[in-house]
Amino acid sequence: MIHRAVDDEDPDRLYTVTGGRSRAADVDLDLVTLIVSEADPVPGMQSEYVKVLRTCRFPTAVVEVASELGLPVSVVKILLADLLADGRISARHPSTVFRHGSGLPDSEFLKKVLVGLKNI
Repeated sequence: MIHRAVDDEDPDRLYTVTGGRSRAADVDLDLVTLIVSEADPVPGMQSEYVKVLRTCRFPTAVVEVASELGLPVSVVKILLADLLADGRISARHPSTVFRHGSGLPDSEFLKKVLVGLKNI
């Protein structure tokens, strides 16, 4: 049996990081929700918040943020909900780039994809 890093994580640390909470309050974030920093870290900010803000300078999926922080997704969702409530990040699901009802991508979105592919 392979043990992941989370198995070795100190439960007291996770409790402290989330302030004892086990769920994000009224925020619907899934694994592919894109997170973007809207503010810079401030002195005295919890280190996990600082890491999130630095990691999300460009759109980053929730699952990638969790990987970068080395924390369970459930813990990261709580941290993201806090930052979202403070206006320090924005979140959007990738499906919002599609036109309502058509099921086809918006032309502006496709242009951005083309530019991104050319930059690779």
